[in-house]
Amino acid sequence: MTRRFDAKSHPSLADARARSAAVNADWMAGPAAAVATEFAGITEASEIERRATAFLADPRRVETMLAPLIVALRADPWFEPPFKVSRDRLRTGAVLLDCPALTLTATVTNADALNRMPPPATLVLPGRVTLTLYRRGGRARMRRWRADPAGPAFSAPTAAAAREIAPRTVHDGDLIRQDGRISGHLLTGAVCDIVALTATIKPGADPLIREYAVADGALVSAACADDAASRIEMLLTFLRVSGRVDAVDLFEQASRHPAFHLRWAAMREWLMFDAGTARDRLAAMRADDPNAEVRTAAAATYAALERRLSPPCPA
Repeated sequence: MTRRFDAKSHPSLADARARSAAVNADWMAGPAAAVATEFAGITEASEIERRATAFLADPRRVETMLAPLIVALRADPWFEPPFKVSRDRLRTGAVLLDCPALTLTATVTNADALNRMPPPATLVLPGRVTLTLYRRGGRARMRRWRADPAGPAFSAPTAAAAREIAPRTVHDGDLIRQDGRISGHLLTGAVCDIVALTATIKPGADPLIREYAVADGALVSAACADDAASRIEMLLTFLRVSGRVDAVDLFEQASRHPAFHLRWAAMREWLMFDAGTARDRLAAMRADDPNAEVRTAAAATYAALERRLSPPCPA
């Protein structure tokens, strides 16, 4: 017979949320706010990286930030830290801080699970610069790859393969910078669990996450990494479906976005919304868009549009 859990019979557990909330509020207003203030208003990627490097390189600053929560956990096994947590069979991760400049995360990678897993078939270039402090490196082997930047002229069919470079061993205390716009890595062969603290720099990120094959370095896929671009695309769809005749300027603006995939997504929505007003901009994209794939798609679409909009032959 299964018994229902009665929180009232476990007062320590029933009150855990209230106790946690008080500690978490103090932590958010104190140590967390102090760290966030260091990056407030900073938009230059190099300066954010410099400050994040200084923060991670000083164990006292990391310990000062987390100390109140560690004390609370030791005193109360039911304490719930104020973090977004993700878990799978390989790793547990928590977002410690998320602000416009960077995201600070902590991860624990299970060495047994890592060593039992079959070798991954692909690796990912996340498109952002990361700084990772390995509190425990597990003497893991880090396989590394380099790829060409995904510039304005990036084309998936013609993308060069990623190239594997010399691996390195990850030791306790290593602070490793990875430029995820041109590099990716995989960890293998750890002798103990890997404990890491990672700062992910937001400004200067590529709009794409790219996935490459481990076997030969060939590009497997590319996906949008820019949350803002994804939101713009959804808003354009909403405007089209809503029939907002006053939104033509917004479609035109989005068709000039730095991200080539968003430019073309905006043009597709614009054509479905009002092909007549999109015609001139489509012609311009056919001629001078920086991306070859966009130019090709625009040329083919323009030809089809001309056939559709041209008056029928009187004969």
